[in-house]
Amino acid sequence: MKIHEIPISDTENKDIKLFELTNKAGTIVRITNAGASVTSIKTKDKNANFSDIVLGFDHPEEYINPNYLDNCIFIGSTIGRFANRIAKGKFNLDGKTCKLEANDGQNHLHGGSSGFHSKIWNPHIDNTDAGEILVMNLYSPDGDAGYPGNLKAEVRFSLSNDNELIINYNAKSDAKTPVNLTNHSYFNLSGKDTDILNHEVMIFADKYTPKDGDIPTGDIIPTQKTPFDFKSFHKVGDRLALLPKSGYDHNLVINGKEGYLKRAAVVKEPESGRTLEIYTTMPGLQFYTGGHLDGSYGNSFRRFSKFAAMCFETQYFPDSPNHPSFPSCIFGPDRPYSHTTVFKFGIE
Repeated sequence: MKIHEIPISDTENKDIKLFELTNKAGTIVRITNAGASVTSIKTKDKNANFSDIVLGFDHPEEYINPNYLDNCIFIGSTIGRFANRIAKGKFNLDGKTCKLEANDGQNHLHGGSSGFHSKIWNPHIDNTDAGEILVMNLYSPDGDAGYPGNLKAEVRFSLSNDNELIINYNAKSDAKTPVNLTNHSYFNLSGKDTDILNHEVMIFADKYTPKDGDIPTGDIIPTQKTPFDFKSFHKVGDRLALLPKSGYDHNLVINGKEGYLKRAAVVKEPESGRTLEIYTTMPGLQFYTGGHLDGSYGNSFRRFSKFAAMCFETQYFPDSPNHPSFPSCIFGPDRPYSHTTVFKFGIE
C-alpha cells in the first residue's frame, strides 16, 4: 500500500491536508485530517469499472465549514468522544454528574457541536513492515464538550492488498471518561446516483436495543420476528413500512465477544456485483439508512438525499454511560481504549 499527500489549492486553512491510499487492486481511498474524514473510496465493479462508493465532499475544507457544522450530517468523519446519543446530555461518573451539550433536542449527539468531527487532526505517515499507515492524532483537554479527563486519541488508517480498509482506534485518558469512537461513512455500493433500497444486507446480531424516541430503553431483546432480524439477507427497502419514516437508525448487538475481531455485517449490491464486509471488535453496530439526509449537501456527482447511502457505525451502545447493564464505555488510566473496524471490499 502507498500513501501520498494530495496538494490542496484555494484553501485559507493551510493545516488542512488530503491523503490518498492505494493498493495493488487499484482501490483508492482518500482521507482528510479535517474531522479525520474518509472523503472517497473508489473500488471496481464486476465489469472492472471503478467508481466512488461513499458520500463525500469535493473539497476537504467543506468538512469544517461553519454552515455545514451547524447542520452536520457527519459525512465520513471520525466521531468522538462519544458516538451516538447520551440522554439529556448528562451522566453520572463516580458520584459526579457530568453535563454535556444538548445538540440534538434534549440529547447529546456524536460528541456535540465541537466533537472530533469538527477538529483538524494532526496527521503523519508511519512506515511499517506491512506498508504505510496514515495516522491521525488529536488532543481533547479535560472539560472538552463537558467530558472529564485529558484524552489523547489516535486513529490509524491502512489499506491492504486484500481490499481491506483497516481502522485502528486508540485513546488514553488521565481520568475516567466515556470513549466511543466510530467512522461515519455513508456507503452506496452501486457507485451511481441512486438510492440504497435494493442493497441486500446481512447483520450478525441476534439481539438489539429497543429505544424510546432516540434513546435506548435499557432492554436488550431478540431481533427474531422484528424488522431488525438481518441474519439472512434482506433488501434495505423491504421492511421500511414497519419503521418510522426515517427508516433504520438502530443499534444491533453483534454476536461474539467484545475485543475480538468478528464479522458484523455483509452488504451486496446486485447490479454492480460489489460487496462490503464489516468486521469489528466493538459490541454494537448502528445501522443507519440515511433517512435524515435531505439534499442540503452534495458534491459534483450527486445530492445527499434521503436513502442515498447507509452507515454501519461500530460502537458501544447508545447512552451507555447511563445504562450499567450495557458493555462499559468508561476508560481511564488503568483502561486504555483500543478497538478495530475493518471495511472489506469485494465482488461477486
